[in-house]
Amino acid sequence: MSCHPTTYHNVTVSDGTNVAYAEAGSPSLPLLLLLHGFPSSNNQYRNFIPLLAPTHHVIAPDLPGFGLTTTPANYTFTFANLASTIGLFLSALNITRYAVYIFDYGAPVGLRLALKSPDAITAIVSQNGNAYNEGFGHPFWDPIMALWENDTAANRAVLRDNALTLDFTKLQYTAGVPAEDLPLIDPVTYTYDYLQNIQTPAKQEIQLSLLYDYRTNVDLYPAFHTYFRDTQVPLFAIWGKGDPAFIPPGAEAFKTDLPGAKIEFVDSGHFALETKGEEIAGKVKRFLKAVGH
Repeated sequence: MSCHPTTYHNVTVSDGTNVAYAEAGSPSLPLLLLLHGFPSSNNQYRNFIPLLAPTHHVIAPDLPGFGLTTTPANYTFTFANLASTIGLFLSALNITRYAVYIFDYGAPVGLRLALKSPDAITAIVSQNGNAYNEGFGHPFWDPIMALWENDTAANRAVLRDNALTLDFTKLQYTAGVPAEDLPLIDPVTYTYDYLQNIQTPAKQEIQLSLLYDYRTNVDLYPAFHTYFRDTQVPLFAIWGKGDPAFIPPGAEAFKTDLPGAKIEFVDSGHFALETKGEEIAGKVKRFLKAVGH
C-alpha cells in the first residue's frame, strides 16, 4: 500500500459550488496544485499524483462543469467564473502559497489566479497549457475560432456534432502519440470523460459555453505576458510535441517573456501523462527542487 495514498474530498465554497478534489502527500510538504483540462477532470492525474506525493502535498480539484464538482443552477460557465471558484476553493482550504501545474483549460484558470494573486504562486509547470497565439494548432482550432467570430446556432452545431463526441474525445488522447505507445492509453479515460462531461445535452451546452468563452483568455494574453515579465516566475513548459491543439511554438513562446524558462518536449500528444507520466513526473520534481519548491 502506498505511503502517500490519494484521498477524495468535497468542499462547498461561498459561490455555492461543491468542489470535488483529490489530495495526496503530507501537508508539511510544498503544495502543488494540479489544474486539469478539457474534456477531463482530476481523473487525468490519477496515476500522476502518486508519483508526486512523496515530495509534494498535491491538490487536484475538478473544475466547475467537469468531474464530480457540482454548481448552483444559476452558475454561468465562463473562465472568469471558473477561476473565481477555484480561488474560493483555495481560500476555503487556507492555501495561500503554491506551485501550479497547468494543462489545457487549467492554463487560463491558473494564470487568471496569478493575475489576482501573483505573490501566491512560487512556480508554474505548463504541460500543453497555452498562453500565446503561436500555440494554437490548426485546423484543430478553426471551428472554435469560427464560433468566436460568429456565435450562431450553425457554428455551435458544427462543434456539437464533431467535437462533442466520443470519437473526438478519443482523438484528443491518441492524436500525435507514437503507434507503439497507443496501447498504454486506457480506453476508460476518454470514455469516462465523454460520459461524465459531454454526453448529455445539458453538459454539451456547458462545453459550448466554455469553448465560446475561451476567446476571453486570448484577450488576457497581454496581461499574462506582463505578469511573466514583471515577476519572472520560474516556469517549466513540458509539452507533448505531437499535440494538434497546442503546438510546440506555444511552449517556445514562453521564452519571449521569461528568458529563464525551461522548455522540453516529450514524444506524445495532448494528454502526455497517459504515455509519459513517469518521465514527466521526474522532470517536474527536479524542476521544483531546483527552484526551491
